[in-house]
Amino acid sequence: MSVTWTQEKILALAPDASSAKNGKALAIQHKWLSLSCNQQAIWGECQGSGKTPYQTRIDLTEPAFKCTCPSRKLPCKHALGLFLIFVTEKAAFTESPAPVWVSEWLNARQEKTKKIETTPKPVDTTAQSKRAEQRYSKVVAGMQDLELWLKDVVSQGLVVAQAQPYSFWDTVAARLIDAQAPGVARLVRQMGSIAYSGLGWQDRLLGQLGRVYLLVEGFKRLDTLPTDVQADIRTQIGWTQSQEELLTKLGVRDNWLILGQRMEEEEKLRSLRTWLWGQKTQQAALILNFAYGSQPLDVTLIPGTTIDAELVFFQSAYPLRAIVKTRYTEPVHMDVMPGYAGVPQMMQAYAKALSSNPWIEQFPVSLSSVIPICNQDGSVCNLRDIDGYLLPMGDPSRQVWQLLAESGGHSVDVFGEWNGDRATALSVWGDNNLVLL
Repeated sequence: MSVTWTQEKILALAPDASSAKNGKALAIQHKWLSLSCNQQAIWGECQGSGKTPYQTRIDLTEPAFKCTCPSRKLPCKHALGLFLIFVTEKAAFTESPAPVWVSEWLNARQEKTKKIETTPKPVDTTAQSKRAEQRYSKVVAGMQDLELWLKDVVSQGLVVAQAQPYSFWDTVAARLIDAQAPGVARLVRQMGSIAYSGLGWQDRLLGQLGRVYLLVEGFKRLDTLPTDVQADIRTQIGWTQSQEELLTKLGVRDNWLILGQRMEEEEKLRSLRTWLWGQKTQQAALILNFAYGSQPLDVTLIPGTTIDAELVFFQSAYPLRAIVKTRYTEPVHMDVMPGYAGVPQMMQAYAKALSSNPWIEQFPVSLSSVIPICNQDGSVCNLRDIDGYLLPMGDPSRQVWQLLAESGGHSVDVFGEWNGDRATALSVWGDNNLVLL
């Protein structure tokens, strides 16, 4: 069964709320001069403020988008509007051969996806080794300074730490950036916000201090640890694993259910986390995509669908992050939501994951037959399983109220992320369909 596109799924592709709103405003037939389609693509011309209409085209196989409008957003409002008309008023489209401006784009996309053998550029191994040694020396010095600072923070007490201005944490993070340890710098910078995160901040701050100190101790003993643990420590510090090298390795082929997505933005850098679940392997996978400024994010992994694909996992003692190596089929509609039977089973899985990799920040959670419950003002929200166990949810937000509305007081299947303290719901399964929150 091919993907059943709905308005909700299309609007979930929007890069931001304003694009979704403007796309809906353009989903009106009379605003388009022409609307056409074939088995692979749809296209149309929309009259803008200028004399020349905007030419918008969508490759339905991924989907992929192209428009002649000046917007750098992908998909732009014209592409969203065109797609929305297609799912609500398909009869408005005339089936015809693709014009040149569509066929040339489709052909160019096909050529781009072909594997082209190229001669690899020679690598200066001597210079590469020298740069690696220089970075390692900087990291060692930075981690030694960090260890002394951590001991000072703990010896003075958490109350003193809470009274510190944000610059207290940011200065240390900046020094770690200079030491080429950006991953640790991010963990330190987070402490500044944890100190003001409300009830229970002491436990959360102490936990973060403990994780960073464990990272320092692990780095001091790096050569004595198993290879997979070494990879986790290096990743947390800020070393990256080459995706080009990963793609040369054997991956895991499965039918992957796409269960949820979450987008975050920090200083113009947008990150998109997409969670998958293998039907056969029963393994979770996290696909991370990044885009800076107006650069487009990869939106071809559509929540609520299933893809037959081969994924390659990053090296880790508890592999979660992966990249897509090969897609064998087009996405099809997802017909089931997997999940833990209750909160205790989920917690057992989480404990097992932490025993392998104590630096996991977001753990995928899929719970079957839970009821979202909140107090009257929405300040306390939980997911209650069939045995009455409660899983606390994050701060009240539109996502919580939408989840309550989808549930209607009845049990639903929910997918989200667990950070060790609270859960964030990302999607809910109802009426044989996945709804993003």
